[in-house]
Amino acid sequence: MAEIELSHIDKLYEGADTLTVRDLNLRIADGEFMVLVGPSGCGKTTALRMVAGLEEITDGELRIGDRVVNDMPPRERDIAFVFQNYALYPHMNVYDNMAFGLKLAKVDKATRDKRVREAARTLGLEEYLHRKPRALSGGQRQRVAMGRAIVREPQVYLMDEPLSNLDAKLRVSMRAELAKLQRDLNVTTIYVTHDQTEAMTMGDRIAVIRGGELQQVGSPTELFNRPCNLFVAQFIGSPSMNLVESSLRWEHDSLYADIAGQPLLIDPQTLSERPALRGYADKPLIVGIRPQDFEVGTADTQRHGCQLRAKVELVEALGTETNVHFCVDAPPVITDEVLELAADLGKEEAARVERRAREGRNEFIARIDPKTQVRAGDTITLSVDTAQMHFFDPATGEVVH
Repeated sequence: MAEIELSHIDKLYEGADTLTVRDLNLRIADGEFMVLVGPSGCGKTTALRMVAGLEEITDGELRIGDRVVNDMPPRERDIAFVFQNYALYPHMNVYDNMAFGLKLAKVDKATRDKRVREAARTLGLEEYLHRKPRALSGGQRQRVAMGRAIVREPQVYLMDEPLSNLDAKLRVSMRAELAKLQRDLNVTTIYVTHDQTEAMTMGDRIAVIRGGELQQVGSPTELFNRPCNLFVAQFIGSPSMNLVESSLRWEHDSLYADIAGQPLLIDPQTLSERPALRGYADKPLIVGIRPQDFEVGTADTQRHGCQLRAKVELVEALGTETNVHFCVDAPPVITDEVLELAADLGKEEAARVERRAREGRNEFIARIDPKTQVRAGDTITLSVDTAQMHFFDPATGEVVH
């Protein structure tokens, strides 16, 4: 096992005008499961391939353990790479696919056999060792790809979107299996994905990358509860954070955020932790509220400055939770970050965001108790956990401290 350290790493492809990876500084602890996450084309796979030695580093220093490996070929780095497309040899059975790398490394036959059979037992592949890849399901093929990495007994595992070719249900079960396997093996792992749910459920820590630059690194809880900027706030969490243009005002020694003409009290503890908010009185800023920080108000929960009145437009009953869609009478927040993330989700989502911008519709989602009876057309009072509100500077997109 080994620690990995990327220090001021740059990557510039020949003929390109801009860096694909810019000044990347990241330390992955021995045995840690680090997830690199971000939109398509953000540079996360390029960073992974530089660690593997499959891409040259333009500038900076890369260490694996106590060795600088910038100029070291992949075979000498003691890493195992799990690819998105499995990269299995179709003419070989499962046993031979798993043993092939050991054979090339001239590991003796008895040791090869022992490692392959131990990995097969760990991955539930014992009964499939004599089958060819074409006779396996997608999940089984992914296990074979993992088995091929495990038998190497490397210092580091590198995984490039290994679950992206699986259907949604299988991805959920494989996420849990992979995370458990990594904990059992306790091998330093870098895992690349564009799926923030995958990142949140698997990683010890997550590094969010945008446009080749590291935005924030931390535990899933840290990124969810304390995003450093609008990009991270919107990228982490599903449904994503609700955003609204607001302004702050003092009233009776309390600071309120105006949400479409309705005041929300800024929690005194929040004001103590984020003193810079005082400087935004009578100035614009962006307020963010997570969907789960709403609940349908009752006589017991309603307090001045902690509710929003809303007309329900759509109700999504999902069994374990209910998503309530409603609009607030304030312009939607359409920043570069919002547009970039919408485009990453596809043409349909990008068109929806552009349509909302034209119409001036600011759609919010509240995640409420599924036992609560709410229908489209209802006007409801939503209590807001104002202690959990987020605040961002509209000019920079940075969180207000």
